[in-house]
Amino acid sequence: VQLVESGGGLVPPGGSLRLSCTGSELRTDLNNMGWFRQAPGKEREGVSCIDWRGRSTSYADSVKGRFTISTDNSKNALYLQMNSLKPGDTAMYYCAAVAECPTDMAHMRARTNWGQGTQVTVSS
Repeated sequence: VQLVESGGGLVPPGGSLRLSCTGSELRTDLNNMGWFRQAPGKEREGVSCIDWRGRSTSYADSVKGRFTISTDNSKNALYLQMNSLKPGDTAMYYCAAVAECPTDMAHMRARTNWGQGTQVTVSS
């Protein structure tokens, strides 16, 4: 399964971006889905996830209240709306199907291959 991320870019602090993730062989209504990010020199970390029913979501503490995860099952698409962006959000963002959508993002595990990601840069 190959997922493709898009929607990244360069925005000033306080700005917004909406990331998208699609995969022709992956049904979002049958899979738990998640967003991860990796900043230069840091480990990849879980950002947010949504369960296959679209009813349960989880967020890393660093993004709670600013990011919103959602799916559009008619398009097999996963989204991440990012508001009030901070320089600390600068990273490559990746999507993946995940084994489960845990409360603690440290326990989120991808079960699909990583795509190329989409770069988010927050800078003035």
